Formats: sequence, structure tokens, C-alpha cells
Amino acid sequence: MSVYLRQVYFTGLEALKIIMVTALLIGTVVITQIISIAGGGSESLTGKVIVWIVVRELAPLLTSMIVVARSGTAIAAELAQMKIAGEIDYLESLGIPCATYLIMPRILGVATAVLLLTVYFEVAAVLGGFLVATLGWHVPWEQYSQGVFSVLTMSELAASLAKSALFGLFIAAICCRQGLSVGRSVTQIPQAATRAVMQSLFLLFLIDGVVSLFFLL
Repeated sequence: MSVYLRQVYFTGLEALKIIMVTALLIGTVVITQIISIAGGGSESLTGKVIVWIVVRELAPLLTSMIVVARSGTAIAAELAQMKIAGEIDYLESLGIPCATYLIMPRILGVATAVLLLTVYFEVAAVLGGFLVATLGWHVPWEQYSQGVFSVLTMSELAASLAKSALFGLFIAAICCRQGLSVGRSVTQIPQAATRAVMQSLFLLFLIDGVVSLFFLL
């Protein structure tokens, strides 16, 4: 449990600041582009588009990419260092299963953190977009929120949460696998971290496409 909680803290709480800043910037950019393209009278449309773009796609994807860059490399490097130093073998000699003590808490911790961070990202982006729309173009909350809630269905939320949960599980699993795949040379640590990042990013886009297609059918 302590390993799980530490992973949630490191992956989730410590990354919250950069997630919030990124979400506010994304919300600002999306709203600005919508209004510049659609012009006046697009108050309801701005709310709809920010749900289609941010909640459906960008929130889980960008959150996961930040987690890969920040925590995925750390997980792979940490486990690789432990294996090279012989700590993995020592734990197993004590009868402590590596999968139960090291791998599963990290996988579940990262999945939990990505899920929560995605929710924070979506809320910050939607509210940040409204703040920009209000201050810059005097968009009333009633029309903006009407557009948001008219397309923010349970299917949209389910797709977003399903993506974030799957992203977190696969990111952590790949990083753990790559970290434990090293031999006995310390030069393999950065190589394992690089492979973990590249494979995680590839799988993010693959899962994103599959889940999006599933919810559209």
C-alpha cells in the first residue's frame, strides 16, 4: 500500500501544477481559435467544441504524455537501477514477489493518478476557456454552459475516463517491463527509459484510436 500511495503522490500530486497550467493554456487556445473562426454569436458553439476537443481527446492524451515524460522515465530508470544493483534478486530471496511488491502498486498508482489528473485537466480547461471567453469577448456563462452540457453526455465522459484509465495501466506496465529488462550494465538504464517512453507514446495513440472508434460505433 505504501508503494501505491507514493506512486500516486509522485505521479499525481506532484504533477498537478503542470497539468493545471497546461489545461488553462489549452482551454485559452481552443476558445480563442473558435471565436476567431466562428466570430460573434458563437457562444454556444464554443462550449460544444471545447468538449469535443478537450474532454474527448486532448485531456486524456496530453495528461498521459506528461505522465510518460515525467513519471514513466523515472519508473523505468528506478527499476533498472534496482535490478542492476541486485535489489530485485535480494527481495525475491526474502520471499517477496517482485510483481506484488514493485510492479502492481506502480501500475495501479499510475492508473489512479492519470485518471484523477485527466479530470482536473478537463475542469481546468473548460473553466479556463470560459474565463478567457468572458474577459475577452464577454461570453455569458448561460450560453457557454448550455453548449457544454448539451454535448457532455455520459458517453463522452465514459470515453474520456476509459482512455485515461487504459493509458495509465499501459504506461506503467510498459515502463516496468522495460525497467526490468536490463542486464547488468548501467549504460542500459537510459536505454530502457528511452524505450519505455517511445513504446508508451506509440501505445497511447493506438489506444486512443481504438477507444474513440469503439465509442463511435
